[in-house]
Amino acid sequence: MTINPDSLTALSPLDGRYAGQLAGLRELCSEAGLIAQRVRVELNWFSALSQCAEFDQLPALSAEEQRFLKELADDFGTEDAAAVKAIERTTNHDVKAVEYWIKEKLATHPTLAERREFIHFACTSEDINNLAWALILRTAIGTQLDPVLRELDEALQRLALDAAPLPMLSRTHGQAASPTTLGKEVANTVFRLRRQRRLLARVEITGKINGAVGNFNAHLVACPAVDWPGLAQSMVENLGLVWNPYTTQIEPHDMVAETCHALMRINTVLLDFARDVWGYVSLGYFRQRLVDGEVGSSTMPHKVNPIDFENAEGNLGLANALLGHLAGKLPVSRWQRDLSDSTVQRSLGSALGYAYLAWKSILKGLKRLEPDAQRMAADLEQSWEVLAEAVQTVMRLYGLPEPYEQLKKLTRGRGIDEASLREFINGLELPEDARGRLLALRPTTYTGNAESMAKQISRFV
Repeated sequence: MTINPDSLTALSPLDGRYAGQLAGLRELCSEAGLIAQRVRVELNWFSALSQCAEFDQLPALSAEEQRFLKELADDFGTEDAAAVKAIERTTNHDVKAVEYWIKEKLATHPTLAERREFIHFACTSEDINNLAWALILRTAIGTQLDPVLRELDEALQRLALDAAPLPMLSRTHGQAASPTTLGKEVANTVFRLRRQRRLLARVEITGKINGAVGNFNAHLVACPAVDWPGLAQSMVENLGLVWNPYTTQIEPHDMVAETCHALMRINTVLLDFARDVWGYVSLGYFRQRLVDGEVGSSTMPHKVNPIDFENAEGNLGLANALLGHLAGKLPVSRWQRDLSDSTVQRSLGSALGYAYLAWKSILKGLKRLEPDAQRMAADLEQSWEVLAEAVQTVMRLYGLPEPYEQLKKLTRGRGIDEASLREFINGLELPEDARGRLLALRPTTYTGNAESMAKQISRFV
């Protein structure tokens, strides 16, 4: 489908400023995309009925008839969606408009015309809607979201490996702490992100097609010989979804909530990363590659702002606000059905859109980052106090008195230099090999196994 919104007058920035980046999601999650999936579901149910031997009122479809129905679904475009909306202006019911549109199309076919009343047979609107949204969600994750996450994973892993040996001053509570390497800190994000992607992949995208309150009431009155649960399960699974046998009128949306929560955790990991990178840029640990013609500030010509990570932070917040509401709202419905989920579910595309934009911003920002090894080394050389941890730990090992307290007195709240720390170490009653290990330490070498951990991140997929 081709959708051309007027980006200058769009109410939402997703269809305005950012429209060019979201064409794939718009095709899936827009009103036209939802209608297209409704058509697909209706035609799949019609086809499933024709294949059921016990449902002899609808003969099996010929190859030509199957091809006609397949083309009706596959070739559905914005003009068709507009035709459905025109019908809806009369019906004031969106799913009924889809049914009537399909019947109009079948009326033009020489053999399917007389069978068109089997479109939407024994269905409630939610039978169609839940499956349409499930198809949208599954496709959006598979074709739009996960490829970007895979790109992020690859970019972050490259950065982790490239920066694995670069020593960096840690900061806990904002204060100087035991050194790490830049690559190891990026590897932490890679590992977290991979775990959350696995959890997202495990969410079962479920669906149902079982009538007005989930019990096949009308189905069994009309055709008691048909195994309706079996037929419904087969049809849902043929769509690539997981059958949910226990529902009210609506599929309870638990899987939408699970998906939203999984995406929220992914967003939280990336939000944490974006804020850290912003801080590292501020400290000078990352430089940003210059872009010809780009302006950082309208008044300060020198500025190169970390705008991609700031944009990501903002859009991740919007995404998680929407995802959180969807997750909390959709699984709750009064008795056998209320309609409040319908309008809320239409914002699913917006939630995915803000997440997608944020992920793309981080990708863009990563391409501009250049670690500044000299700046990081300079900070470390000004922070000899971070070796106090190692010194007091070795003192404990050899039973020296009050090791923590001695180092606290020497270092807490004050900077020390190489000479004063070496003088302290030389005054300790330690075995020569232990003294030698301590004297050989520098803040730039006191990084534990950070480098090897960063280099091993490719093992964890």
